[in-house]
Amino acid sequence: MKLLSSLLFAAAASARIMDQLAAVPKDWKEIRKATPDEQLTLRIGLRQPHAQALEQTVLDISTPGHPRYGKHLSRRELQAYTEPSQESTAKVSKWLQEHDIDYTVNNDWITLTTNVGKAGRLLNASFGWYEYAGNSQSHPKLRTLSYSVPDDVAAHVDLVQPTTRFGRLGPKRSTIFEMHQISEEEDRIYLKTAFVQQVSCTPYATPACLRALYNISYVPSAEVAANNTVAFASYLEEYARYDDLQSFQEQLLPEAKGQNFTVELINGGLNDQWAIDDSGEANLDIQYILAASYPIPILEYSTGGRGPLVPTRDQPYPPGSNEPYLEFLLHVLAQPDEKLPQTLTTSYGEEEQSIPREYAIRVCNLFLQLGGRGVSVLFSSGDSGPGNSCVSNKSNQTYFEPTFPAGCPWVTSVGATTGTNPERAVGFSSGGFSIYHPQPSYQKEAVAPYLQSIGNTYSNYFNSSGRAIPDVAAQGVAYRVIDKGSMNALSGTSASSPLFAGMVALLNAARKSQGKPVLGFLNPWLYNNTDIFTDITLGYGSGCNGRREFPRGARWNATVGWDPVTGLGTPKFDAMLAVAAPGVPNAPAPDSYGS
Repeated sequence: MKLLSSLLFAAAASARIMDQLAAVPKDWKEIRKATPDEQLTLRIGLRQPHAQALEQTVLDISTPGHPRYGKHLSRRELQAYTEPSQESTAKVSKWLQEHDIDYTVNNDWITLTTNVGKAGRLLNASFGWYEYAGNSQSHPKLRTLSYSVPDDVAAHVDLVQPTTRFGRLGPKRSTIFEMHQISEEEDRIYLKTAFVQQVSCTPYATPACLRALYNISYVPSAEVAANNTVAFASYLEEYARYDDLQSFQEQLLPEAKGQNFTVELINGGLNDQWAIDDSGEANLDIQYILAASYPIPILEYSTGGRGPLVPTRDQPYPPGSNEPYLEFLLHVLAQPDEKLPQTLTTSYGEEEQSIPREYAIRVCNLFLQLGGRGVSVLFSSGDSGPGNSCVSNKSNQTYFEPTFPAGCPWVTSVGATTGTNPERAVGFSSGGFSIYHPQPSYQKEAVAPYLQSIGNTYSNYFNSSGRAIPDVAAQGVAYRVIDKGSMNALSGTSASSPLFAGMVALLNAARKSQGKPVLGFLNPWLYNNTDIFTDITLGYGSGCNGRREFPRGARWNATVGWDPVTGLGTPKFDAMLAVAAPGVPNAPAPDSYGS
């Protein structure tokens, strides 16, 4: 018996727990154990031995003045950085073979499709079907509360997913303003004074007022435009609609009339033009990317499936309610160089703490790779100010809630403003400091004065050494959007990011017209050229209502210089163009829509 106990102890000690939940998450229940023959697909992320070298390379090629600036990596060059060691691939492959599991290797990712019985033995895991008790519409999800891998394998693996992840992601729309249909009477009153309101962007933001506010006059020639692409990501069965875009052009953007968009389907995604579910986010994206960037071609990535998260008080929804970033990003990175978009915007996200650290870091690494290949990646910062419930998952104590993927230092995070003459921060605009990612070198000089100015204020509630959010801002209130044939007003950083991305697409087109490389990863360029922004010094982002520490809520204030509501400020497009492509006039080019 003593020998048997020793052997069992040795076997247990030889396996490393990779992730473990103490109990079934709140408001979830296990409805049944999984049967051994039920199928599941898992991804294993292999360690990248050259991860730090890749980070430094992307910083070098993205920093103005560096000898390597603009020398973006090809797909093959990138893979040389992300390739795992031969030992890692061999160790993990041998482990899978010992368990009689079929798999495919794609550089640093291994995908396996097997059954619950084999997966359970492989990972020392007990899989079950779990259901969120607070939503009768939720679908059961196959998960486990813990998983392990052998010690000799663990050194070569970052994560295996989806396994222990529960939660939800959603579009970053303001919970204050949301999206409401504009009545015929409201529209009639508005149209009577529309000429005046085109300048002030009140009560609604339109293509005309936004282009005037940010001084966007450049329209690339047809030839230059055709050599560029700006893309946006759609998830959660939202689809941009051709008919709505046509109506938007007829009513609000006649100069772009006739331009359409293309759709690329990923992981079973669809292009359902007759879907009865919400399409407001996708229509907002296409309509206001076009408003800023016409006539540059626009691509919608429609990704099916729903990925893994951990529930929090603000996101107590079924796993499967969030976007499958891995499927999307691995698909885009697999594209040949000539098929990559130059600009990519996404208006989805969630609390950073709802993402397990290893998952957040690996997904952030994929955004790093896109930047290295010359793609400018933008995300909305979120719509909850410092946070909603502001409760730490780990300690159950008050703590601010930064957002993901906006907290990834390899994306450009876009906050929101409202009003004109002057613009001011809008209360829902999210910002703060990442709990996972350290503050990158490119923003330290800009962020330091803000941290010094607030002293110890809120010091117990945020990570002052974390990546600072957002980087920039743009208008985010009451965009006129046509959805399912009706005129609507939509507010949130979901509006700010596609508008800013449209401007970046124009800058990339202007640079290519001069034979220059595209901007790629934007942030070092942005922080090196702060004069291209209007500094926003009025307003604040508010949140954390109901916490005893903040009887009137917590606030991040807009201040001189960088701040965690509007970042560096809002764009002055004419100044941006002069820096990005000196000599290209901020005017319609010959052979353009606007000439």
